[in-house]
Amino acid sequence: MSRPLKLLLVGNPNAGKSTLFNKLTRGHAKVGNWHGVTVGVLEKETVLCGKKVTVCDLPGIYSLDALSMEEKISRDYIAAERDATVVFVAECAGFGRALALFRAVAGGRKTVVVLTKRKQLLRGGGAVDGKELSRRLNVQVLFAEEKDLKQKLLQAVETSVPAVLPAEISLEGAFRPPREGLTRTDRFFLNGFFCVPLFLAVMLLVFFLTFAPRLPGDAMKGAVESFFSDFLGGYAQKIPVPAVRSLVKDGILGSLGSVLCFLPQIGMLYLFLIVFEESGLLSRLAYLTDGLFSRAGLNGRAVFSLLMGFGCTAAAVLTTRGLDDKKLQRRAILCLPYIPCSAKLPVFLTLTSSFFRDPFPAVVGLYCVGVLLSFLTAMLLKGERPPFLMELAPLQIPNAFFVLKSLLFQLKQFIIKTATVILCFLIVSWALSSFDFSFHLVSAENSMLAFFCGGLKWLFAPAGMGDWRVAYAALSGLVAKENVAGAIEMFFGVFPYGKASAAAFAVFILTCSPCVSAVAATAREVGAKRALAYALFQTVSALLLCYITYFLLTGGVVYALFAALPAVAFLLVRDLIENVHRTRRKHLEKVHR
Repeated sequence: MSRPLKLLLVGNPNAGKSTLFNKLTRGHAKVGNWHGVTVGVLEKETVLCGKKVTVCDLPGIYSLDALSMEEKISRDYIAAERDATVVFVAECAGFGRALALFRAVAGGRKTVVVLTKRKQLLRGGGAVDGKELSRRLNVQVLFAEEKDLKQKLLQAVETSVPAVLPAEISLEGAFRPPREGLTRTDRFFLNGFFCVPLFLAVMLLVFFLTFAPRLPGDAMKGAVESFFSDFLGGYAQKIPVPAVRSLVKDGILGSLGSVLCFLPQIGMLYLFLIVFEESGLLSRLAYLTDGLFSRAGLNGRAVFSLLMGFGCTAAAVLTTRGLDDKKLQRRAILCLPYIPCSAKLPVFLTLTSSFFRDPFPAVVGLYCVGVLLSFLTAMLLKGERPPFLMELAPLQIPNAFFVLKSLLFQLKQFIIKTATVILCFLIVSWALSSFDFSFHLVSAENSMLAFFCGGLKWLFAPAGMGDWRVAYAALSGLVAKENVAGAIEMFFGVFPYGKASAAAFAVFILTCSPCVSAVAATAREVGAKRALAYALFQTVSALLLCYITYFLLTGGVVYALFAALPAVAFLLVRDLIENVHRTRRKHLEKVHR
């Protein structure tokens, strides 16, 4: 039995390899208009025109002399798969820059070239002749925009022979590059005084539209809540059997609705991130903030991982593979849990909505605290200033179909996770908290769950919440953060403790270990022992921060100021004495001379 054909998609970062992979396999590989989207080899078996083919999407690489971790992955994979056919993917406009990599990869092995983004080349005044270029390179050249690409690619692969490259490759007459130099728009968006404030203003506007009362995000959230509580809950209330009614109304509809009602707001945040990535602004933000991040021992490329952390911590951890070395990667991974992911959003809104008619300022405040803690963590772990090498993605108006497809995929993933893992967890929690060991329907205080978790009541007692249900809800977030909002809804409906306790609880959720998916992703990158150590440290420190927050909000600020006065007085006196001493020494030195 013959082995299926194997195609290696090789090329520079942001050349369009993942887009081609999805087109060939109907896959859902992460694509984006920025450097370093693909951070590991992604393989998928598919059928092209009746032929079984394995397509491999490799991380972008500039040369076989690898620098970053992702480039080493590609280099080693290319060397190991000598029998596979190389599909060299390159932007039309950047083919001249990719020529050196093409020579290094294609020599002596079966190779087909696929050129992408031809329309951008033509708009920039460039031109390319595929047939003439194929003759010059001694390999077949195709364009990604061709309608019958799959058939042509399969024919090219089946008829290709190990490439014998000419000693010199001249592109004259076959390729004309686009106009050189930055456009006026490019220069505008590379101006830090314009681009950075623009990003902050747009992000604030997105938060305002998402969380402020009676605006789109809040209105859609209310509609979903009403659907679950009033419409579906009304039918559930008519169920005659008490146990079944409680299961459907409280265990399923109440808990599931408390998580899914935040779907519109999560979708709005994802929409912003997708548009920001696809427009090319993300790579410019990375360039402009490199100086700031380098002071904290990171570099501008860390912006990609940190911004992705607002969506999913596990996915953001995987993108750190695109950084330059392991030390830099570990620093970035330790910063990521403090970036509020989309799963923490339902918890924040559940807590803030219990006390404020307008949760917008409180939620924005929590996001700002998370970003600040992330940056402080980087400062504490600061090492040598890392190098910064990155290719700016082209500015473009995002394709509406692609944006919609990406958004729907992210929302589908959230719904699937909520309707499977989280729903199962909440149903089990409802059953254990609703029955005793004789399987009689009882209150939560007399349930099996109370028996198993009663000792947890001391965990949050220093923060004014001596309640095992609060501790159980908090610890359930270590599995999936969405569980916390569902557990609060199931046990309490509305958070039953005061504002100081709610703030302390929110700080714990903000700073504790991420979910098991993120811990597993961290283990793949830095090892299981280190990942577990990170998770333990983050959870213990989150408890301490929770206690400190409650202490400060319940009058502890005054005590802290009084406790700090002796230390401040000592520092002032010491500074005065040292100044006097230095003055006298200087005077004696002058006398001696």
